[in-house]
Amino acid sequence: QVQLVESGGGLVQTGGSLRLSCAASGRTFSNYNMGWFRQAPGKEREFVARISRGAATTYYANSVKGRFTISRDNAKNTVYLQMNSLKPEDTAVYYCAAGTITFKYDYWGQGTQVTVSS
Repeated sequence: QVQLVESGGGLVQTGGSLRLSCAASGRTFSNYNMGWFRQAPGKEREFVARISRGAATTYYANSVKGRFTISRDNAKNTVYLQMNSLKPEDTAVYYCAAGTITFKYDYWGQGTQVTVSS
């Protein structure tokens, strides 16, 4: 089992920045690919970004490319999502996830709310 706890969400104005963190525990963090997802009210959960085990590979949704940066610190068992130039459409609950198979995630956090005001 892997336990994931997100933090860093909040209320920010359009154009502002936030940095989300996701702390992992329970298994060897460096064995897992990590991803960030989000779900806005009334919408399905959507992929935001992912990072490979050793941080060599990252991948982003087109909607966040150039604005968001995913990173990880395996020594701290933590994955981050730096979000810049935030837009109201980025408002959602953000979840981190962990998995050992590419694009398949077995463990999820409880989510952190991000609200971008216009």
